[in-house]
Amino acid sequence: MSVDYRKITLDGLWHNNPALVQLLGLCPLLAVTASVVNALGLGLASTLVLVSSNLTVSLFRKLVPETVRLPIFVMIIASFVTAIELVMQALTYELYLILGIFIPLIVTNCAIMGRADAFAVKNPVRASVLDGLMMGVGFTIVLVLLGGLREVLGTGLLFSNMHLLFGEAARSWELTLFADYPGFLFAILPPGAFVGLGLMIALKNVIDARIEKRRQMAQKPTQLTGSKRVRVTG
Repeated sequence: MSVDYRKITLDGLWHNNPALVQLLGLCPLLAVTASVVNALGLGLASTLVLVSSNLTVSLFRKLVPETVRLPIFVMIIASFVTAIELVMQALTYELYLILGIFIPLIVTNCAIMGRADAFAVKNPVRASVLDGLMMGVGFTIVLVLLGGLREVLGTGLLFSNMHLLFGEAARSWELTLFADYPGFLFAILPPGAFVGLGLMIALKNVIDARIEKRRQMAQKPTQLTGSKRVRVTG
């Protein structure tokens, strides 16, 4: 069976994006996106788990009995989450403390379990790895965009505290977009996350509608104009 890698890529990034279309993993998405660094940290962790779990599930898909498939998937995902959690404790401990319970809760992320059960268990390794990567990247992009939007509106800053993820050299990355900004508390509270995500989903729907309208117009047959010869018999 041939695999359409272009479709896999577009599905993960746009057409079947976990956050904007499938609406999966919304609990951590809404909870930790008060800043770019938090969103990026969670997004990278989720992507690593997606790729690793898809790879493992695809490798052993023919050896896993149907009756115990889901428990085995949970164990595989939990193993990778635990490994990533230990790495974050060692390398980015302050960011790990900020993200808190939402790192171990990656185990229950429906987007990860869904890709393992819906795609990786039915497809070869290369396609499964690409699917996990694209789904993770698409999820991370939404996280970062929402985090950036909330950070700018809430504090007037962008890329603050990036040293928590990239080291001391990243302290200079912070941008002050609005001097003497009083702050907008609503943006960094949970209601602001709901509103921000709703706006992003609405924008995607508008873009999709316009693309579909242009596609339909391009497919309309060109109407021929001019005189027609009519054959009259009698």
